[in-house]
Amino acid sequence: MRKAANIYWLGVKELRSFLRDFVLLGLVAYAFSLAVTLQARSNAQELHNASIAIVDEDHSELSRRIAHAFLPPLFQLPKPIAERDIIPAMNGGRFTFVVDIPPNFERDVLAGRQPALQVDVDATAMVQAGLGSGYAQQIITTEIADFLSHAQGTRLSPVNLDVRIAFNPNLTTAWFTSVMAVINNITMLAIILAGAAVVREREHGTLDHLLVMPLTPFEIALSKVWANGLVITVAVALSLYVVLRMTLGIPVAGSIPLFMVGVVIYLFFATAIGIFLGTIARSMPQLGLLYMLVYLPMNMLSGGNTPLESMPLWLARLMQVSPSTHFVAFAQSILYRGAGLDVVWPQFLAVAVIGALFFGLAILRFRSSVAQAT
Repeated sequence: MRKAANIYWLGVKELRSFLRDFVLLGLVAYAFSLAVTLQARSNAQELHNASIAIVDEDHSELSRRIAHAFLPPLFQLPKPIAERDIIPAMNGGRFTFVVDIPPNFERDVLAGRQPALQVDVDATAMVQAGLGSGYAQQIITTEIADFLSHAQGTRLSPVNLDVRIAFNPNLTTAWFTSVMAVINNITMLAIILAGAAVVREREHGTLDHLLVMPLTPFEIALSKVWANGLVITVAVALSLYVVLRMTLGIPVAGSIPLFMVGVVIYLFFATAIGIFLGTIARSMPQLGLLYMLVYLPMNMLSGGNTPLESMPLWLARLMQVSPSTHFVAFAQSILYRGAGLDVVWPQFLAVAVIGALFFGLAILRFRSSVAQAT
């Protein structure tokens, strides 16, 4: 009971130190609120409200059907322009797409001559240009096939390809980027807060005070784990409920309490990394450099930004020893696909086992660092 009381009161001291550190307090508040909102609303990867113009030199039923097929929310309502205005309009950035339908286009289509139809694309808007050109080709091809089937009685293909998109039917980028921002910030802040807590003790000279007290290195380290883990847990819960659901209106398919259980398990590993780096760094700038060397590769290779299937086989297998990989896997399963404990328990177990091993290593390193300080 005495050890538990020591860990509790040391953790309370950590919370008070954190609340007085306005830089770290602001970083946590920003990372789970404004940063998530900005990433969700400014990093769109789908076609939306693209500007388009139509040059109708045919003035036929087919050309009118093509012009009327470009509809919101993918495209703005097409604006008719003359052929001589294409280059000035594109140079002025007024339109991202211009569809030029040549004279006698309908007559040539009915005669089977396969006439050319020109689509001018402003490729400086790279995402919209790449996606929009594919949509435009699909829309034009569909309208021509539908027109021929009615005009000549041509039978459509007996096979219909019906694509069903699960979990994100409209391919809305914000649904993915916002949740991944929360997931990535958990690792980032767990490392920074735990490492900063160790470095702060050394810089302020309070570590020497702790060493002369009847405390063990295990009690000191574990108090930093639960205190900083509590801060991140509360921030994540508020971010999911307030920022994602209420502010951004992004649906969370699975159980948030189940996800929070996984977060608590994962935080033992992430905060252990912070403590480990804090024993190596002698100042906050050094901690920042070590953080970048550890966090960036771990984040990039965890499967959150790039699927493991697209990596070399040896690298994908190597990343299975990182709890961050399993954390991203069960986080996406729960929050995106609504998976339950019966699906994600292997990832929970892997994170707990590997995290416990690394936590033990971090405690040994912390005890060695404390012994050297004495």
